Amino acid sequence: MKQARVQWMEKGWIDALRQLSRERAAWSGRWVLMQYTAFMWSRRGFPFGAVATLWVLHRGGARIAIVFHDPRRQGGLRWIDQLRGACQDWVIHKLYREAAKSIFTVPLETVAWLPKGESKATFIPIGANIPERVNRRASPAIEGARKTVIVFGVTGAPEMAREVEEIAGVMREASRTLGGMRLVAVGRGSIEARKQLVKAFDGCKVEVVIRGVLPAEEVAREFEQADTLLFVRGAITPQRGSVMAGIASGIPIVGYRDGKIIGPLQEAGVEWSPGRDRESLIRGLIRVLSDPHRWTELHKRNLEVQKNHFSWDRIAERFRMVLAE
Repeated sequence: MKQARVQWMEKGWIDALRQLSRERAAWSGRWVLMQYTAFMWSRRGFPFGAVATLWVLHRGGARIAIVFHDPRRQGGLRWIDQLRGACQDWVIHKLYREAAKSIFTVPLETVAWLPKGESKATFIPIGANIPERVNRRASPAIEGARKTVIVFGVTGAPEMAREVEEIAGVMREASRTLGGMRLVAVGRGSIEARKQLVKAFDGCKVEVVIRGVLPAEEVAREFEQADTLLFVRGAITPQRGSVMAGIASGIPIVGYRDGKIIGPLQEAGVEWSPGRDRESLIRGLIRVLSDPHRWTELHKRNLEVQKNHFSWDRIAERFRMVLAE
């Protein structure tokens, strides 16, 4: 497939749509997969540019499938958030009505506004943004060895302080039972959170390693050497690329759930805790790192769900099937 960009941020909307109009001549009768997130099409989350782009593509005779990475409005309680949310709802529904196919990165049951039994909507998950490794971990660390917990990405302010406090609170308590531990932080926000992380772990038996943003191959190597992925950025969903990286690596994941678990994540190797129940998260982390049988069970489940649902070969096959209908 060929990637094309609507360069509205660099060129402005008029010039960007003119360029798209010139490119669309070669796309008549062919499938175009148009990606949608609210802030992809607007700096402030008013994504009317997505509708304009859809109109240009329609005029060129393209067959359009919208890939909804944000299938619902973004939250907020201020009047401007409510106005932004109403605009996003209108755009999402407009894109859905006008597209020939609609592809969602979350299970369809979680998209409340979707018409029941609608045939043009389908669920195709995202895959990991790191390569699958042939020499994945096959067994837990030996008893008594220092356990390594990896965190992939830290949200920026103001959420950063809460996430750092959550990570530190969970790791400090777990280290009281497990002894010396090692925390490896990679990905966006980890460098920015360095000072807070180091301070939060001062005086406890946890070594803190900050690796920052790395090439995908090096991130895969860090996952390969870790014992578990700790996820505290909110509830685990199929849209979380860091979670998909953990599944692709085959290591167990410890994180929160939000209500009922739906879709392929039901089969994944996750030690679930109720949302924001830190004590449950601590118990889950200790269980995974101290019980070799539980570690191996979750490891095997992640390898299986990766093969059946989240590998890029499987995802490509799903796209091919949907667009061939």
